[in-house]
Amino acid sequence: MDMANDTTPDGFILLGFSDNPRLEIILFVVVSIFYMVTLVGNITIIVLSHLDSHLHTPMYFLLTQLSFLDLCFTTSCIPQMLVNLWGPDKTISYLGCAAQLYIFLGLGTAECVLLLVMAFDRYIAVCRPLHYVVIMHPKLCQKLALLVWTSGIFGSLVHSPTTMKLPFCHHHQVDDFVCEVPALIRLACGDTRINELQTSVIGAIFLMVPLLLILVSYSHIAWAVLAIQSQEGRSKAFRTCSSHLVVVFLFYCSVTAAYIQPRSHFSQKRGKFLSLFYTVVTPTLNPLIYTLRNRDVKGALKRLFGKNKMARED
Repeated sequence: MDMANDTTPDGFILLGFSDNPRLEIILFVVVSIFYMVTLVGNITIIVLSHLDSHLHTPMYFLLTQLSFLDLCFTTSCIPQMLVNLWGPDKTISYLGCAAQLYIFLGLGTAECVLLLVMAFDRYIAVCRPLHYVVIMHPKLCQKLALLVWTSGIFGSLVHSPTTMKLPFCHHHQVDDFVCEVPALIRLACGDTRINELQTSVIGAIFLMVPLLLILVSYSHIAWAVLAIQSQEGRSKAFRTCSSHLVVVFLFYCSVTAAYIQPRSHFSQKRGKFLSLFYTVVTPTLNPLIYTLRNRDVKGALKRLFGKNKMARED
């Protein structure tokens, strides 16, 4: 049995799939492609929302927040992941692991709250359309954005210090790609019941409560959509909300599976694939989901490229 180390470790070894070098090479290529798509897609949404006056609305203000959050979220872990996948050196310093954990938790918590805020925006747009402009005014949007980022900071400051103070086993081998709570709890050799309870409580507050409120808001939206008489109006409302629902489903399913029971057999065996999904796949799909199903974004792209074409011709 591994003995716990009472001193602060110099660093950790992120195992990933180090027992399968061929898979690591494949993952390096795949993750690199996904990361490039993430950067291009989210930066495009941010630039379009800033440049195109048609997108100066609460919905696109919140979408810009999501894109910026996803950029920070992926950049906090994917470069380190690529370094680990490419070469034999799998180490990360204690401070590097702590910083990654703080940022990772903070941004993950912020995204949970942001998806709830976006659901509230869709609820007002569909169920209270005549009052939408009055309710979702710029000051409220700024306050909601502040709430999102403050929630992320709070969640990280509450959870990260206790995780980094765990009595880690002397081998310091983290069975994951990144320093995150479930993997670090599995690395501990001492009693982790308090940490697991803390994870469950924070998971309930920042995962299950927002998810429940999102489902409630969309139940009201569904009734409102069904009450719309015109087929065109019903289709427009469905298109507006379906993209957000897909993003919610992808994010919450993977994160909930990893964090609700951080030391379970399922999490230990499949945790690395879940980590890959919500750190690599979901942030890549978010801009694609919102752009491919969104006429406003497509129109903004056409206007932007149209202006550039006219400028070149002049």
